[in-house]
Amino acid sequence: MAVKLRLTRVGSKKNPIYRVVAADARAPRDGKFLDIVGRYNPQTDPSTVDLDEAKVKDWLGKGAQPTEAVAKLLKIQGISK
Repeated sequence: MAVKLRLTRVGSKKNPIYRVVAADARAPRDGKFLDIVGRYNPQTDPSTVDLDEAKVKDWLGKGAQPTEAVAKLLKIQGISK
């Protein structure tokens, strides 16, 4: 089972807010996930990024691969892969 750190949309129509989740790579975007590791709100200025560093490092240590978008958020927060 390949695990990815990726974004899941939870905001309402025309108001995107995302959760950063650890999910099976085969699961749909807004489907089943394993763990919530943070939040991302692109609507604020500047964008709000709130990640649980311990959970992120734990999942990366277990072999989870971040998507491109999540990799950018990790870089903003100063968390190395």
